[in-house]
Amino acid sequence: MPVEFEVASPSIESTYKAPEVEGVLDLRFYRPIGFWLAKRFARLRMTPTAVTLLGGVFGLIAGHLYYYRGVLINLIGIAFHVLANALDNADGQLARLTNQQSRRGRIVDSVVDHIIFINIYFHLAFRYLLAGSSPLIFLLGLAAGLSHALQGAAADYYRNAYLYFANGRDRVHFDSSSQLITNFRNTSWWRHPFRKFFLGLYLSFTRQQEFFSPNLSQLRDTAERKFHGEIPRWLKDDFRRQAQPAFKWWGLLMTNSRMLILLALFLIQQPIWFFWFELTALNLLLFYLLLRQEKMAHSVLGIIDTRPSLAEVGR
Repeated sequence: MPVEFEVASPSIESTYKAPEVEGVLDLRFYRPIGFWLAKRFARLRMTPTAVTLLGGVFGLIAGHLYYYRGVLINLIGIAFHVLANALDNADGQLARLTNQQSRRGRIVDSVVDHIIFINIYFHLAFRYLLAGSSPLIFLLGLAAGLSHALQGAAADYYRNAYLYFANGRDRVHFDSSSQLITNFRNTSWWRHPFRKFFLGLYLSFTRQQEFFSPNLSQLRDTAERKFHGEIPRWLKDDFRRQAQPAFKWWGLLMTNSRMLILLALFLIQQPIWFFWFELTALNLLLFYLLLRQEKMAHSVLGIIDTRPSLAEVGR
């Protein structure tokens, strides 16, 4: 059955996840570019996954250009990285424009994002190894990369929790590992090997998120059990009130902040400090935000416990 690409008089606002979860750089720069690209990709009948993979290619080129010692070539790498990020925005905007949002798209997008940064860390470490650094530079890069993965996963989980509770977004954007385990077991390696492989990666990613945010995942499961996905207005308002102030800090753990730091470090030709920035400043920020997030989720759970469920209201 052919995919519909109807894009009748869309507005850029219709392609936002939600204005309050978008960073300033996203709203002012990446979203307008992504919107322009998404409309043209729709006319070309490109799928969001194709756009994601195209962005991945530019991201891999950027990582390779970071290997070389020279400000100009590193800045060209930053330009490729900016283009990759613009395409990363455009794929989601295209999905919302053409109503093609899916779990598979989220999985592919997440995997491509991780591959881009793994490639960057590898090339930065190799750059210093060939310049005479100890092979231990790869351990430093590995530690920074793992820190990045944890930070990105936590920020993504917090944002999707907000979209689910405060904006009433579909539950598929805020998955639980228990549901994913069922889907994984019901998917055949023989018939759908790639789907099963990516679903396994996504399951691992979701388990990681739940491990570091137990109260938030419990809040999701409690609300699902009590309200069956129909988030009541009082819960939306309370969650929005408590969650919004932290977004400016969670934004520091996303791609835009890392790119600005990389740009500054390439200008002074000291990109090795990017590893230390990940391991110190961003990990300390992550620890603080996780504590804050869990305290908030615990507070909302206490409020839910005092409210009747849908079944009790209907009696």
